[in-house]
Amino acid sequence: MQTEKEEPLFVEDTVYLSSKTTAEEVIKEISDKLLSEGLVKPAFYENVIGREKDYPTGIDLSVVDESLPNIAIPHTEGEFVNVRRVIPVHLEHPVTFKNMIDPSSSMEVKFLFMILNNDPEGQSNILAQIMNFCTTTSPNDLGPFFKSTDTSAIYKFLKRSFEEQNM
Repeated sequence: MQTEKEEPLFVEDTVYLSSKTTAEEVIKEISDKLLSEGLVKPAFYENVIGREKDYPTGIDLSVVDESLPNIAIPHTEGEFVNVRRVIPVHLEHPVTFKNMIDPSSSMEVKFLFMILNNDPEGQSNILAQIMNFCTTTSPNDLGPFFKSTDTSAIYKFLKRSFEEQNM
């Protein structure tokens, strides 16, 4: 049996595409899927939405490269999740999130990395890994990655990129 530390950050069947048009709808859609898989607890959705209002997670990637879309990294406390995993979500339509750096401003986001982390000590570590991925991966590779609607290709790119980061 694997320990929590050995669980993979990405699992192919939890990479999603969403055609929803608001942050709340996207988070609800993905939360429902995660709940049906037993990955989160029933209060997960409400707590992600509540946390997003107080601590927005929209990130402007144009500071890394003008061609990159904005992302968001919604998450909540570990007591509402059952596993340690990152859930990638390609958004078919831009969705509005508040800016993490300037919560008074909004931004259009095209990709989510939802963090599920039942280890309260590890939340900032996963966030740092995602930010490292976004800042050290070539924009020539990130551009097509963020545009991809192939969940298998998204999974394989993330798995390979994060394995390389941790070598």
